Amino acid sequence: MSSVRPWRDIVRRPSRQIMVGNVPVGGDAPVTVQTMTNTPTSDAGATIDQIRRCEEAGADIIRVSCPDVESTAALKGITRAARVPIVADIHFHYKRALEAADAGAACLRINPGNIGSSDRVAEVVRAAKANGCAIRIGVNAGSLERDLLEKYGEPCPDALVESALDHIKLLQDHDFHEYKVAVKASDVFLAVAAYQGLAEATDCPLHLGITEAGGLIGGTVKSSIGMGSLLWFGIGDTIRVSLSAEPEEEVRVGFEILKSLGIRNRGVRVVSCPSCARQGFDVIRTVQALEERLVHIRTPMSLSVLGCVVNGPGEARETDIGITGGGNGRHMVYLSGVTDHHVEDAAMIDHIVRLVEAKAAEIEAADAAKAQAGTQAAA
Repeated sequence: MSSVRPWRDIVRRPSRQIMVGNVPVGGDAPVTVQTMTNTPTSDAGATIDQIRRCEEAGADIIRVSCPDVESTAALKGITRAARVPIVADIHFHYKRALEAADAGAACLRINPGNIGSSDRVAEVVRAAKANGCAIRIGVNAGSLERDLLEKYGEPCPDALVESALDHIKLLQDHDFHEYKVAVKASDVFLAVAAYQGLAEATDCPLHLGITEAGGLIGGTVKSSIGMGSLLWFGIGDTIRVSLSAEPEEEVRVGFEILKSLGIRNRGVRVVSCPSCARQGFDVIRTVQALEERLVHIRTPMSLSVLGCVVNGPGEARETDIGITGGGNGRHMVYLSGVTDHHVEDAAMIDHIVRLVEAKAAEIEAADAAKAQAGTQAAA
């Protein structure tokens, strides 16, 4: 048994590190969370508004589609307004990639084999190098090259990996190495197997995603199963949850996936029961209200919301703040795992919000003091 690694231990796959703007991806950098805008990129105002909401939700990198010259013309204003790096999504027209690089994109999402001759690939690489752009190779099971479909008969893990390696070679032939790769599929098994194969074949950073995953609930489940499986085994350097939902929801789900695996924490981690007849208050509505009102909290911390005393005290001992349902509309509040005081039904939600905000401020102040002490010691 001594040869078995600890059951909670996630060992990251070693990978090269690249920079997407000022955000490191791969190596020992945190796993980043991405999303993609769905406004017309040519409408810079609407796109910037959506980017701002995604930034507030915690997005590290945001992708925008650039299908036409009107989009790349608007991109310069968008990249200047954004607080996070912008990836320009390019498919077939290499000139859009050149324009996007000049407009300030931090990364170009392309498939080098789809943009034409080697000379055109060379032009894109020159533009990327000149502007400090990374490149993301985006292989998708729904748009595999015809020769690979003829060779394998259908989209399969080997076909996706071969496509990715072919695109990688095109960049390497032009001495370009600042790239990351995705091999996405809407089928969870296909995507996971393809990423596992690619992880063994290359040391570049991997961008995880289950493409066309579905709506908020179905897509969250599929993405969590697929990406969660890969992340658990150390595969993945940056993720995007692809949902038929607002892009800020993709960001929130992405962080929830990372939080559940202990890979990265942001905001409040809520531990709550599904509720039953023993509950001393309406757990479901309480949790919904708290999640909505605490979305602005960025400081990592934990909150338990349990309806009765069966599991409530035990869970509360493991969280920063906890509340357990009691009788007669009075509920026990725990601070740092210790029983502290009671709160009445009517005041409960407002009271918990204030406690969480105060705890977040306390943690932030302690972190700032520690950082200042470290700076002074170094001086």
